[in-house]
Amino acid sequence: MVGKWLPYPGAQLLLFLLSLCMVWASQTTSSPPVSQPCSFYSGKSCEECLRNVSCLWCMTNYTCLEYPVHSILPPSSVCAMSSARWGACWINFEALIIAMGVVAGAIVLTITICCCYCCYCKKSSYSSRMDAEEENLIRERERRQQEAVQRKNERTVKHNEIRKKYGLLQDTDHPYSKYENE
Repeated sequence: MVGKWLPYPGAQLLLFLLSLCMVWASQTTSSPPVSQPCSFYSGKSCEECLRNVSCLWCMTNYTCLEYPVHSILPPSSVCAMSSARWGACWINFEALIIAMGVVAGAIVLTITICCCYCCYCKKSSYSSRMDAEEENLIRERERRQQEAVQRKNERTVKHNEIRKKYGLLQDTDHPYSKYENE
């Protein structure tokens, strides 16, 4: 059942990572805002510190610090990436960055493969459709030409009958017969 919905092998991992991110997001958004400064939670637990989304927990010295919002990632002078926690205590920044990179790469790769596959399918169906349409046009042109030749022959026969009736049709076996009558 899962194999039908998840066509490539990395889909289970991607689904797992997305569910972890959703759990992590629900944990960070469900907690009420705390008005205490982050330094108040130093020496306490990681969970207490991370209830405030503006706090960063450093596992090396068990301190709760203000998240450095002026930089995207906390500098190593504040806390090492392997021991920094933000949002959830069970994942560090290194693992978070790697997981997000893998998920983003998988998404980009999936979109690229889908676009290439769709373009290939569209191109092949377009070319096969054009080949079939071209064959139909050629057959239609030949049919029209045959009909035109048939109508031309019918008109010639009808005109010759009218010429015979009124004596306008000369002997066609002898091309100089009209000069002999003079």
